[in-house]
Amino acid sequence: MHPILIKLGPITIYSYGVMVAVGFGLATLLIYRCASKFNVNKDMIIDLAIIILIAGMVGARLLYILLNLNYYIANLLEIPNLSKGGLVWYGGFLSALFASAWYIRKKGFNFWNVGDLMAPYIALAQAIGRIGCFLNGCCYGIEGHPVQIYSSLLLLAIFAILRLWQDRRHFAGEIFLAYCILYSSKRFSIEFLRGDNPRIIYGLTLSQFISILVILISFIVFVYKAIEWKKRSLNLE
Repeated sequence: MHPILIKLGPITIYSYGVMVAVGFGLATLLIYRCASKFNVNKDMIIDLAIIILIAGMVGARLLYILLNLNYYIANLLEIPNLSKGGLVWYGGFLSALFASAWYIRKKGFNFWNVGDLMAPYIALAQAIGRIGCFLNGCCYGIEGHPVQIYSSLLLLAIFAILRLWQDRRHFAGEIFLAYCILYSSKRFSIEFLRGDNPRIIYGLTLSQFISILVILISFIVFVYKAIEWKKRSLNLE
C-alpha cells in the first residue's frame, strides 16, 4: 500500500485523491471532446461534471457514514475526512443521477442521450479510481484477492465494450442502461471476494442487493425502450 503519494512538510498528497482526480479529469476531457457527436453543448459538460462531482461525493460519503453510523457518532471530526477513502459508489451514483437529471432537463437536453455520451467514460474514471483504492488499502478483498485490481480490469473491459457499442447504438439510453447492467453485474460478483463489507442477509451485502435492484430496473427499461425502437423502425419501413 502507498496511501501517501507525496509529503512536503505540512502538505500531504494522498494517492487515493490523486487517482480519483485523474480519473475524473480524463473522463471529463473525453466527454467534452465527444459531446458534439451526441448533439450536446460542450459548454454544458463542465458545469455538469462539477455537479456530478459534488453530488456524487456528498451522496457516496453520506451512505458510507450511514452504514457506519455508530463510529461517526463517536468521531464527528472524522466525517469530512476522505484521506482513507470512505465512499460508497451507489450512494454517489444515485445522488449524482438525480442531480444531473435535474440539470440536464433544466438545460433542455435529453437525459438518455447525455447518459449514453457519458457512460463509457464513467466506467473509465472508476477503473482509474479503483487503482487509488488499491494504493490506499481500502475496498480490500478477502485474503489473497486484490479485488481493487480485479474491479479496475473489469471496469476497463466495460469501458471498451461500451465505447465500441456507442457507435452502434439504436436508441437513446441504450449505452447508459447497458452500463448500469454491466457495472451492477460486476459489483454483485466482486462483492463475494470483498473483505470489508458485512453480509446482512442470505450471505449478501447491501451493495449486492442494490445491484440486483439496479439490474432488474435497468433491464426492464432497456427491453421496453428496445421494443419501442423496434416498433418505430417497423413503422418507418
